[in-house]
Amino acid sequence: MNIIETQKLAYVYGTGTPFEKTAVDDISFSIKQGEFIGIIGHTGSGKSTLVQMLNGILKPSSGKVLLSGRDIWEKPKEIRKVRFKAGMVFQYPEYQLFAETVYEDIAFGPGNMGLSKAEIKNRVHNSAKFVGLKEQLLKKSPFDLSGGEKRRAAIAGVIAMDPEILILDEPTAGLDPMGRDSLLEQIVDYHKKRKNTILFVSHSMEDVAKVSDRVLVMNRGSLAMLDYTNKIFSQGELLAQMGLRVPSITRIMTKLNEDINKFTEGILTVDQAAEEILCYLRSYKKNFHL
Repeated sequence: MNIIETQKLAYVYGTGTPFEKTAVDDISFSIKQGEFIGIIGHTGSGKSTLVQMLNGILKPSSGKVLLSGRDIWEKPKEIRKVRFKAGMVFQYPEYQLFAETVYEDIAFGPGNMGLSKAEIKNRVHNSAKFVGLKEQLLKKSPFDLSGGEKRRAAIAGVIAMDPEILILDEPTAGLDPMGRDSLLEQIVDYHKKRKNTILFVSHSMEDVAKVSDRVLVMNRGSLAMLDYTNKIFSQGELLAQMGLRVPSITRIMTKLNEDINKFTEGILTVDQAAEEILCYLRSYKKNFHL
Protein backbone atom coordinates (compact mmCIF):
# COMPACT_ATOMS: atom_id res chain seq x y z
CA MET A 1 0.00 0.00 0.00
CA ASN A 2 1.26 3.49 -0.91
CA ILE A 3 1.32 5.78 2.12
CA ILE A 4 2.47 8.79 0.03
CA GLU A 5 1.99 9.55 -3.64
CA THR A 6 2.73 12.70 -5.58
CA GLN A 7 1.22 13.56 -8.93
CA LYS A 8 2.96 16.16 -11.13
CA LEU A 9 3.96 18.09 -8.03
CA ALA A 10 5.41 21.58 -8.52
CA TYR A 11 6.24 24.61 -6.40
CA VAL A 12 7.19 28.09 -7.58
CA TYR A 13 8.58 30.76 -5.25
CA GLY A 14 7.76 34.43 -5.93
CA THR A 15 5.17 33.76 -8.62
CA GLY A 16 4.62 36.84 -10.79
CA THR A 17 7.66 38.69 -9.42
CA PRO A 18 11.13 39.26 -10.90
CA PHE A 19 12.40 36.67 -8.37
CA GLU A 20 10.15 33.86 -9.58
CA LYS A 21 11.87 30.50 -9.28
CA THR A 22 10.66 26.94 -9.79
CA ALA A 23 11.98 24.92 -6.85
CA VAL A 24 10.14 21.66 -7.59
CA ASP A 25 9.04 20.75 -11.09
CA ASP A 26 6.60 18.02 -12.21
CA ILE A 27 7.49 15.32 -9.67
CA SER A 28 5.55 12.06 -9.44
CA PHE A 29 6.47 9.12 -7.20
CA SER A 30 5.02 6.76 -4.60
CA ILE A 31 6.27 5.44 -1.26
CA LYS A 32 5.01 2.31 0.45
CA GLN A 33 3.97 2.02 4.08
CA GLY A 34 6.96 1.23 6.31
CA GLU A 35 9.74 2.24 3.89
CA PHE A 36 12.83 4.14 4.98
CA ILE A 37 13.52 6.58 2.14
CA GLY A 38 16.72 8.60 1.87
CA ILE A 39 16.48 11.90 -0.02
CA ILE A 40 19.64 13.39 -1.49
CA GLY A 41 20.54 16.19 -3.87
CA HIS A 42 22.91 19.12 -4.23
CA THR A 43 22.24 22.34 -2.31
CA GLY A 44 19.26 24.08 -3.89
CA SER A 45 18.00 20.93 -5.62
CA GLY A 46 14.54 21.25 -4.01
CA LYS A 47 14.80 18.64 -1.25
CA SER A 48 13.46 20.80 1.58
CA THR A 49 10.73 22.34 -0.57
CA LEU A 50 9.60 18.87 -1.59
CA VAL A 51 9.32 17.46 1.94
CA GLN A 52 7.57 20.59 3.20
CA MET A 53 4.83 19.96 0.64
CA LEU A 54 4.42 16.37 1.79
CA ASN A 55 2.94 17.39 5.14
CA GLY A 56 1.18 20.57 4.10
CA ILE A 57 3.62 23.21 5.33
CA LEU A 58 3.78 24.44 1.73
CA LYS A 59 0.83 24.20 -0.64
CA PRO A 60 1.83 23.02 -4.13
CA SER A 61 1.67 25.51 -6.97
CA SER A 62 0.28 22.62 -8.99
CA GLY A 63 -0.10 18.88 -8.69
CA LYS A 64 -1.20 16.76 -5.74
CA VAL A 65 0.12 15.08 -2.60
CA LEU A 66 -1.89 11.99 -1.67
CA LEU A 67 -1.69 10.63 1.88
CA SER A 68 -3.15 7.12 2.08
CA GLY A 69 -4.87 7.85 -1.22
CA ARG A 70 -6.45 11.19 -0.28
CA ASP A 71 -5.44 14.64 -1.49
CA ILE A 72 -4.10 16.43 1.61
CA TRP A 73 -5.51 19.75 0.34
CA GLU A 74 -8.96 18.34 -0.33
CA LYS A 75 -10.15 20.05 2.88
CA PRO A 76 -7.79 23.00 3.51
CA LYS A 77 -9.30 23.76 6.92
CA GLU A 78 -8.25 20.29 8.11
CA ILE A 79 -4.63 20.52 6.97
CA ARG A 80 -3.47 20.46 10.61
CA LYS A 81 -4.67 16.85 10.85
CA VAL A 82 -2.28 15.98 8.02
CA ARG A 83 0.64 17.32 10.06
CA PHE A 84 -0.26 14.95 12.89
CA LYS A 85 -0.03 12.05 10.44
CA ALA A 86 3.10 13.31 8.68
CA GLY A 87 5.35 14.81 11.35
CA MET A 88 8.13 17.12 10.22
CA VAL A 89 11.47 17.73 11.94
CA PHE A 90 13.21 20.71 10.36
CA GLN A 91 16.90 21.19 9.77
CA TYR A 92 18.38 22.44 13.07
CA PRO A 93 15.16 21.46 14.90
CA GLU A 94 16.41 22.96 18.17
CA TYR A 95 15.16 26.28 16.77
CA GLN A 96 11.65 24.81 17.08
CA LEU A 97 11.97 24.68 20.88
CA PHE A 98 10.01 27.36 22.72
CA ALA A 99 8.38 26.12 25.97
CA GLU A 100 9.53 26.65 29.56
CA THR A 101 10.44 23.00 30.08
CA VAL A 102 11.46 20.11 27.86
CA TYR A 103 8.36 18.23 29.05
CA GLU A 104 6.04 21.04 27.89
CA ASP A 105 7.82 21.24 24.56
CA ILE A 106 7.42 17.53 23.84
CA ALA A 107 3.82 17.63 25.10
CA PHE A 108 2.80 20.51 22.80
CA GLY A 109 1.93 18.38 19.76
CA PRO A 110 0.00 15.67 21.62
CA GLY A 111 -1.83 18.43 23.53
CA ASN A 112 -3.09 19.89 20.25
CA MET A 113 -4.42 16.46 19.32
CA GLY A 114 -6.92 16.60 22.17
CA LEU A 115 -5.46 13.66 24.09
CA SER A 116 -5.97 13.09 27.82
CA LYS A 117 -3.31 14.23 30.29
CA ALA A 118 -2.47 10.61 31.08
CA GLU A 119 -1.96 9.78 27.38
CA ILE A 120 0.12 12.95 26.85
CA LYS A 121 2.33 12.05 29.79
CA ASN A 122 2.78 8.52 28.46
CA ARG A 123 3.73 9.82 25.02
CA VAL A 124 6.18 12.37 26.39
CA HIS A 125 8.06 9.79 28.44
CA ASN A 126 8.03 7.16 25.68
CA SER A 127 9.26 9.54 22.98
CA ALA A 128 11.98 10.92 25.26
CA LYS A 129 13.12 7.37 25.91
CA PHE A 130 13.08 6.56 22.18
CA VAL A 131 15.50 9.38 21.37
CA GLY A 132 17.75 8.73 24.37
CA LEU A 133 16.75 11.83 26.35
CA LYS A 134 17.35 11.33 30.07
CA GLU A 135 14.33 11.52 32.38
CA GLN A 136 15.81 14.27 34.57
CA LEU A 137 16.13 16.59 31.57
CA LEU A 138 12.35 16.82 31.13
CA LYS A 139 12.09 19.35 33.97
CA LYS A 140 14.84 21.59 32.58
CA SER A 141 14.49 24.51 30.20
CA PRO A 142 15.18 23.33 26.62
CA PHE A 143 17.58 26.24 26.31
CA ASP A 144 19.79 24.77 29.03
CA LEU A 145 20.40 21.60 27.05
CA SER A 146 23.43 20.77 24.95
CA GLY A 147 23.15 20.92 21.17
CA GLY A 148 22.65 17.16 20.86
CA GLU A 149 20.08 17.13 23.66
CA LYS A 150 18.13 19.96 22.02
CA ARG A 151 18.09 17.97 18.78
CA ARG A 152 16.70 14.94 20.61
CA ALA A 153 14.06 17.02 22.40
CA ALA A 154 12.82 18.50 19.13
CA ILE A 155 12.63 15.08 17.48
CA ALA A 156 10.86 13.66 20.56
CA GLY A 157 8.23 16.39 20.19
CA VAL A 158 7.34 15.09 16.72
CA ILE A 159 7.58 11.40 17.68
CA ALA A 160 5.17 12.09 20.58
CA MET A 161 2.43 12.73 18.01
CA ASP A 162 2.99 9.15 16.79
CA PRO A 163 2.95 10.10 13.10
CA GLU A 164 2.45 7.50 10.39
CA ILE A 165 5.21 9.29 8.49
CA LEU A 166 8.27 10.90 10.07
CA ILE A 167 10.02 13.47 7.87
CA LEU A 168 13.55 14.36 8.95
CA ASP A 169 15.31 17.25 7.20
CA GLU A 170 19.05 16.98 7.96
CA PRO A 171 18.51 15.73 11.55
CA THR A 172 22.23 15.08 12.16
CA ALA A 173 23.54 18.35 10.67
CA GLY A 174 26.06 20.10 12.88
CA LEU A 175 26.51 17.22 15.32
CA ASP A 176 29.91 15.70 16.08
CA PRO A 177 30.54 12.18 14.66
CA MET A 178 29.67 10.43 17.92
CA GLY A 179 26.47 12.45 18.37
CA ARG A 180 25.51 11.88 14.76
CA ASP A 181 25.98 8.10 14.96
CA SER A 182 24.10 7.92 18.26
CA LEU A 183 21.11 9.88 16.94
CA LEU A 184 21.04 7.88 13.73
CA GLU A 185 20.95 4.63 15.71
CA GLN A 186 18.01 5.97 17.72
CA ILE A 187 16.11 6.86 14.54
CA VAL A 188 16.73 3.41 13.05
CA ASP A 189 15.66 1.74 16.29
CA TYR A 190 12.49 3.85 16.37
CA HIS A 191 11.70 2.85 12.79
CA LYS A 192 12.16 -0.85 13.55
CA LYS A 193 9.89 -0.68 16.60
CA ARG A 194 7.24 1.67 15.21
CA LYS A 195 7.34 0.27 11.64
CA ASN A 196 6.21 3.61 10.26
CA THR A 197 7.47 5.40 7.14
CA ILE A 198 10.54 7.62 7.38
CA LEU A 199 11.79 10.20 4.89
CA PHE A 200 15.38 11.12 5.68
CA VAL A 201 16.94 14.15 3.97
CA SER A 202 20.71 14.29 4.33
CA HIS A 203 23.91 15.53 2.70
CA SER A 204 25.76 12.57 4.22
CA MET A 205 25.90 9.83 1.62
CA GLU A 206 27.29 7.47 4.27
CA ASP A 207 24.28 8.03 6.55
CA VAL A 208 21.80 7.61 3.72
CA ALA A 209 23.51 4.44 2.50
CA LYS A 210 23.53 2.98 5.99
CA VAL A 211 19.82 3.33 6.77
CA SER A 212 17.73 3.66 3.59
CA ASP A 213 15.67 1.03 1.78
CA ARG A 214 15.45 3.25 -1.30
CA VAL A 215 16.95 6.61 -2.25
CA LEU A 216 15.25 9.52 -4.00
CA VAL A 217 17.66 11.78 -5.87
CA MET A 218 16.73 15.40 -6.58
CA ASN A 219 18.52 17.42 -9.25
CA ARG A 220 17.68 21.02 -10.22
CA GLY A 221 14.15 20.73 -8.85
CA SER A 222 13.36 17.48 -10.66
CA LEU A 223 13.25 13.84 -9.65
CA ALA A 224 16.43 12.35 -11.13
CA MET A 225 16.26 8.83 -9.67
CA LEU A 226 14.32 6.71 -7.20
CA ASP A 227 15.62 3.19 -6.68
CA TYR A 228 17.03 0.72 -4.18
CA THR A 229 19.99 2.14 -2.28
CA ASN A 230 22.67 -0.15 -3.72
CA LYS A 231 21.48 0.55 -7.27
CA ILE A 232 21.61 4.32 -6.71
CA PHE A 233 25.14 4.28 -5.29
CA SER A 234 26.43 1.95 -7.98
CA GLN A 235 25.96 4.86 -10.42
CA GLY A 236 28.86 6.95 -9.19
CA GLU A 237 29.54 8.77 -12.46
CA LEU A 238 25.93 9.86 -12.87
CA LEU A 239 25.77 11.07 -9.26
CA ALA A 240 29.03 12.98 -9.75
CA GLN A 241 27.46 14.83 -12.69
CA MET A 242 24.79 16.03 -10.24
CA GLY A 243 27.37 17.27 -7.74
CA LEU A 244 26.98 14.23 -5.47
CA ARG A 245 29.36 11.49 -4.44
CA VAL A 246 28.97 7.88 -3.44
CA PRO A 247 29.99 6.75 0.08
CA SER A 248 33.77 6.38 0.46
CA ILE A 249 33.64 2.61 0.97
CA THR A 250 31.47 2.23 -2.15
CA ARG A 251 34.01 4.21 -4.16
CA ILE A 252 36.90 2.11 -2.84
CA MET A 253 35.16 -1.20 -3.59
CA THR A 254 34.18 -0.03 -7.07
CA LYS A 255 37.83 0.81 -7.76
CA LEU A 256 38.96 -2.61 -6.49
CA ASN A 257 36.36 -4.25 -8.69
CA GLU A 258 37.93 -2.73 -11.79
CA ASP A 259 40.89 -5.09 -11.25
CA ILE A 260 39.31 -8.05 -9.46
CA ASN A 261 35.72 -8.04 -10.76
CA LYS A 262 34.56 -10.31 -7.94
CA PHE A 263 32.67 -7.94 -5.66
CA THR A 264 28.99 -7.00 -5.58
CA GLU A 265 28.18 -3.63 -7.12
CA GLY A 266 26.98 -0.86 -4.81
CA ILE A 267 28.54 -2.01 -1.53
CA LEU A 268 27.34 0.49 1.08
CA THR A 269 29.04 -0.19 4.41
CA VAL A 270 32.42 -1.17 5.81
CA ASP A 271 30.89 -4.37 7.23
CA GLN A 272 29.62 -5.38 3.78
CA ALA A 273 33.01 -4.64 2.25
CA ALA A 274 34.84 -6.67 4.92
CA GLU A 275 32.56 -9.65 4.34
CA GLU A 276 33.05 -9.54 0.57
CA ILE A 277 36.84 -9.25 0.87
CA LEU A 278 37.01 -12.15 3.35
CA CYS A 279 34.90 -14.33 1.03
CA TYR A 280 37.18 -13.45 -1.87
CA LEU A 281 40.33 -14.27 0.14
CA ARG A 282 38.92 -17.60 1.29
CA SER A 283 38.05 -18.48 -2.30
CA TYR A 284 41.49 -17.40 -3.51
CA LYS A 285 43.20 -19.48 -0.83
CA LYS A 286 41.10 -22.54 -1.65
CA ASN A 287 41.65 -22.29 -5.42
CA PHE A 288 45.39 -21.92 -5.10
CA HIS A 289 45.78 -24.29 -2.13
CA LEU A 290 47.52 -21.68 0.01
